[in-house]
Amino acid sequence: MITNLYQYPELTRVEKNDVRYYQDSLSNLVPSVTTILSATGDHSGIDAWKRRVGPKTAKAVVDEATTIGTAVHLAIENYLYGKEWEQFTDDKMGMLAHQIAKRFICDCLGDIDEVWGLESGLVLDGLYAGTADCIGIFRGKPTIIDFKTAKKIKRKDWIEDYFLQGAAYANAHNVMYKTNIESIAILMVDRDLLFKEFLVNSKEFNSYTEKWKKRLIGYYKTHEILGRE
Repeated sequence: MITNLYQYPELTRVEKNDVRYYQDSLSNLVPSVTTILSATGDHSGIDAWKRRVGPKTAKAVVDEATTIGTAVHLAIENYLYGKEWEQFTDDKMGMLAHQIAKRFICDCLGDIDEVWGLESGLVLDGLYAGTADCIGIFRGKPTIIDFKTAKKIKRKDWIEDYFLQGAAYANAHNVMYKTNIESIAILMVDRDLLFKEFLVNSKEFNSYTEKWKKRLIGYYKTHEILGRE
């Protein structure tokens, strides 16, 4: 399944003022895609939730989701590489991560025909960088594939930033390797082990690309590229 068609760069990650940057090939520090989306997004709903539950509970919920998500992503990556994937902690979060990963692996990855890269670095010099969960062929099309865990399956209109992230990665890949990726697949499993796939076709892809470009421009209206001499 692994086909090394492209040599993806090893990105150097730098944290400055609690913001994630990557070093591009010109030694500039460029923001991650998630940094840009976070800086230009609407956080009113999340902020209201944090005020409602309190900072301690909010942090606990976020930390738990991060722990489970990281374990599941590592398991999927090991599985696709043909390595042992069932390595989880024995606590509640480890057992839940195991169940979610097993659901992905047994029932949700069958439409991935080829894998070109996992946790692959992508960078547009002077603009942005990031690491894509999976790049390859999904149902016969070159696709940016993202694996998401969730407490409950989300509605498509709630996760626009996931598609913008995919569009950012696809556009970077197209520039770097002269490809024509216009497909995004978000594969999501929740804690009830329900599975949902969200697919973006070429028409939608163009729309998300335009929205991503607006977010990128909006970011650079108030932020500078760091590291320039």
